[in-house]
Amino acid sequence: MADLREAISALPAARPLRDALGGEDVWLVGGAVRDLLLGREPARDLDLVVEGDARPVAERLAAAVGGTATFHDRFLTARVRAPDHAYDLATARRERYPRPGALPEVEPASLDDDLRRRDFTANAIAATLEGETRAPEGAREDLERGRLRVFHDGSFTDDPTRILRLVRYTWSLNFAVGAGTSVLARRAVAAGALDTVTGSRIGAELRLLLDEPAAGAALGLADQLGVLAALRPPLRWRPELAARARGLLDVPTVLLAVVALDADSDALRAALDDWRFPAGERDRMVTAVRDAPALAERLQSAPRASEIAAAVQRTSPEAVALAGALGADEPARRWLHDLRHVRLDVSGDDLIAAGVPPGPDIGRGLRAALAAKLDGDAATPSDELNAALYALDVRR
Repeated sequence: MADLREAISALPAARPLRDALGGEDVWLVGGAVRDLLLGREPARDLDLVVEGDARPVAERLAAAVGGTATFHDRFLTARVRAPDHAYDLATARRERYPRPGALPEVEPASLDDDLRRRDFTANAIAATLEGETRAPEGAREDLERGRLRVFHDGSFTDDPTRILRLVRYTWSLNFAVGAGTSVLARRAVAAGALDTVTGSRIGAELRLLLDEPAAGAALGLADQLGVLAALRPPLRWRPELAARARGLLDVPTVLLAVVALDADSDALRAALDDWRFPAGERDRMVTAVRDAPALAERLQSAPRASEIAAAVQRTSPEAVALAGALGADEPARRWLHDLRHVRLDVSGDDLIAAGVPPGPDIGRGLRAALAAKLDGDAATPSDELNAALYALDVRR
């Protein structure tokens, strides 16, 4: 374990915190403490717990750092935004869940109570700015052994998003899942726990998972736990197909398109809306799932560069990568890595200046010029213009 006091002092956000609050009874908690104890670089933002009322502490901190404070009284929390980082403060609290999957009801409590309400023991270690730590029994041992363990049998039922965090932490931290915790996660999924959570909360966890470098492995674990099959629409992990697709286009949305390959496109669109995915990502993934199988067939019978471009038309890059993984690897690779970046040097204005009247012929001529350039038959702007005019039977 690293020297925690020195590691905390080195954090960019720690000095203004110390200057602003001095001897306040404030504790660092969560991922920052976990990562520092593991010798990892933590996020710039810090999570803090106050033994007492967090509101006046947040107000003093905001004034000292020249930032702003936003309060969420229902959860006894505040967020202070400084110019270069942010602090999330909470009154030490205990919580109860009025029903499975609901947001918790909270009340002030001790720091020990606050630590025991957290998702996993490895995330339940608190530290002062001087490096003094406090943790529930077994938490430090779980961290040192690289083990993810929940605090109680109802943890995943209370908050089923913890199942998705379990999957993500397993690979982002390279931790093992405790045997009892794995059983509890499977049972919660099988009992329909994910159906009790709002789509926006599931979507937030899915996006975080997909952004992980080991997102493919995380999706594999999610599949083993039954998570993917429990979503609506059901998803299915295909490791070989995912590896081929991501080898062509290494973006997170490719993996989601792979696991959704069997999904009805309308159902997928509705789910992505429910999960609050940005509209652009939603459309690219829906297009990929809908178009990839037929696109793979077209690309396999398109030997020339212009034919590859014509087969792709306006579909998404994710669809091309998925089509490549389905059997059209070489033409998909050509389009993704080279052909889609080819641009004409001539424009519609050049065609008009050469005698082409404004109208649909401009588009036809530019498409002919691009096809010639893609196939290596138009090396210069003059060649491009000639190819366009030839296609329109216009003499210069």
